[in-house]
Amino acid sequence: MKDKCIYSKNFDKDVSASVYYALYALQHRGQESAGIATYNHQKGINYYCGMGLVSDVFKNNELQKLEGEIGIGHVRYSTTGQSKLENSQPFVTDFEGGYIAMAHNGDIVNSKHLRLHLENIGYEFNSDTDSEVLCYLIKEEHSKNGDIIKTLEKISKMIIGSYSIVILINDELYAIRDPKAMKPLAIAKKDDKYIVASESVAFDVISAEFIRDFKPGEIISVIDGELTSHTLEIADKYNNARCMFEYVYFARPDSVIDEKSVFDVRLNIGKKLYEEFPFDADLVVPVPDSSIPCALGYARASGIDYGEGLIKNRYVGRTFIMPSQEERELAVKLKLNPLKEGLQGKDIVLIDDSIVRGTTSAELINILREAGARKIYLLIGCPPVIAPCFYGVAMASKDELIAANFTIEEIQEKIGSDALGYISIPSLVEAIGMGEDELCLGCINEKYPTEIPNDLEAESYYDFLIQSFSKDD
Repeated sequence: MKDKCIYSKNFDKDVSASVYYALYALQHRGQESAGIATYNHQKGINYYCGMGLVSDVFKNNELQKLEGEIGIGHVRYSTTGQSKLENSQPFVTDFEGGYIAMAHNGDIVNSKHLRLHLENIGYEFNSDTDSEVLCYLIKEEHSKNGDIIKTLEKISKMIIGSYSIVILINDELYAIRDPKAMKPLAIAKKDDKYIVASESVAFDVISAEFIRDFKPGEIISVIDGELTSHTLEIADKYNNARCMFEYVYFARPDSVIDEKSVFDVRLNIGKKLYEEFPFDADLVVPVPDSSIPCALGYARASGIDYGEGLIKNRYVGRTFIMPSQEERELAVKLKLNPLKEGLQGKDIVLIDDSIVRGTTSAELINILREAGARKIYLLIGCPPVIAPCFYGVAMASKDELIAANFTIEEIQEKIGSDALGYISIPSLVEAIGMGEDELCLGCINEKYPTEIPNDLEAESYYDFLIQSFSKDD
């Protein structure tokens, strides 16, 4: 899930078009639904959400109706909650005599328990997402203290998981990054507008000037055109746990996240793969698009020619984002077609960013074999994914993860490649350029940076929730 917000202190200038184009630049982060909410100082909150791509949702005159000098937007792929209109964001509800709109990127691990307590005190839910839970948590806690910063401080001690959140409360804008910095969030400025987004590419498309990344646990508010910063009290208690998968796959290669160029990280991954697996081959072939920088890095380090062996149909969405396994399998041949003339009789190093279930890899090997490739050495820019992600990446359950159930040799046999190699965890960490203690590597080493769901069943945790809801600051 992805969130984005823009604040302009110029009442005569609507921001909805800027939000739209920025969301368009972030379409890779989610393709199931899109939505925008704006605040107009004369008319109040306006919002519109729909299923599909940004261009599908806002294809008629919906955008023109979203008048306002402040706006937030969101594109979604489902991690918690089904793919349906009720789960699209931003969420909008009444709030202290006005309205609140909220969009959330990430996953709240203990959202089911929080939801149960909110239902017990009278809240009715329209969706089955953790994001609506967050919205009602804010509403409930704010009703007790009347201060949004105190509210966010309180909530940060109750929720477990990852989040970057943008909140529109009438004409006030707030954005917050979780205290472990698991989800990316950055701020930019253009003229009188402040812009917050998950990736810097959202700023590029509207020619905004990047200011900086949010600090772990930072809250930035924009009220009456003035920006202020506050850091959550609990932020100092945690090590950072930035998601390594943002660099490996999820983010666009032209983004910069926490001062690291995603393109350069992937280039480094390719160089590290050559150090660990120096194959003698005729061609280095990427699985487009996210693996192109990795393949370039391998080709440059090895001296082997780089080649476009697979052509991507640009009108098919990312198969990882698609909600069902059947859709992912059916999309492979539609999405990727081989360049047969360049592959026949060639030994190729095929570079991919990751293997999750293994079905896509097997189909790709099949396609390349049929195209005439002689030998296929498959190299993966992510270590074996052996455990689920609880923080906002739709990894399969452990039973479905091929690396959790089979050895590398068995996986190689299953997918049909002539060799299979995964980058090691130390090499990946070095390629990213951060310390291992600054990254979330839970899906590849099972060392999660927070409590995980099985730990949340204890009675002491339910007691803590009850106390949290009943205690005023």
